[in-house]
Amino acid sequence: MPHLAKILIYPIKSLSGIEVTEARLLEGGALAHDREFVMVDEQGRFVNGKRTAKVHLLRSTYDLANRGVTLEVQGDTQTASFHLDDDRAALETWLSEYFGYPVTLQQNLHMGFPDDTEASGPTVVSTTTLETIASWFPDLSTDEIRHRFRANLEIADVPAFWEDQLFGQAGELVPFQIGDVTLWGSHPCQRCVVVTRDHLTGESYQGFQKAFTTQRKATLPSWANPSRFNHFYRLTLNTIVYPSEAGKVLRVGRDVNFPICEESDRSSRRDGQDAHPTG
Repeated sequence: MPHLAKILIYPIKSLSGIEVTEARLLEGGALAHDREFVMVDEQGRFVNGKRTAKVHLLRSTYDLANRGVTLEVQGDTQTASFHLDDDRAALETWLSEYFGYPVTLQQNLHMGFPDDTEASGPTVVSTTTLETIASWFPDLSTDEIRHRFRANLEIADVPAFWEDQLFGQAGELVPFQIGDVTLWGSHPCQRCVVVTRDHLTGESYQGFQKAFTTQRKATLPSWANPSRFNHFYRLTLNTIVYPSEAGKVLRVGRDVNFPICEESDRSSRRDGQDAHPTG
């Protein structure tokens, strides 16, 4: 039976993630604590991997129950620990010194800072998809591919690119369930330069994008809608979460149901106020 195998959240956007066994859905559609914070410069521009490779050298570990974060730099044995709320100023000072210019943290408790604010639900991929992509690059492990693509939800016991059936025509949402939670598949996620780099060192993998795009096109499954691929540098599913699902909890091990029955489809639409998705 398809089931939810992993939940990964990234409390500070662009930094390391943390694996959890359960996560609550926010009113804005995202998982609680996922991309809750974002680093910005004095002009309000995001400080991320697309902008500076120094992000890759920064390690973060979290104690979410106590709102703690510990930071360290690759190759440096020293660590610095902060309370995400009470020590915000000290944390911002540490980040500013590391990046070499003023950095502050913005916080959003409604939906975090997703890349796609229209489809702000958790991103989805199958374990077999990640394993298949790793096979295209013999010197990269499945875990390295996982770190590069940074999906929130990983589904096990399904074939490679299973998630490609969870979107339809443009403007069409496809419902599926994880436990008692209904999510709506929207579209395949467009990728950026970050996935071409080693997640620990920032070193670029020569020819990664071209090789990935070629293989993605060649292996596009029959259940995928090719009209949703204006190019094939796309992977993982972007989702929308309706207001009816806010406050519900996703848990590792819960069964994944797709397709869901028509009555469940109608119920989700009715409870979610029909065509008014959150995000």
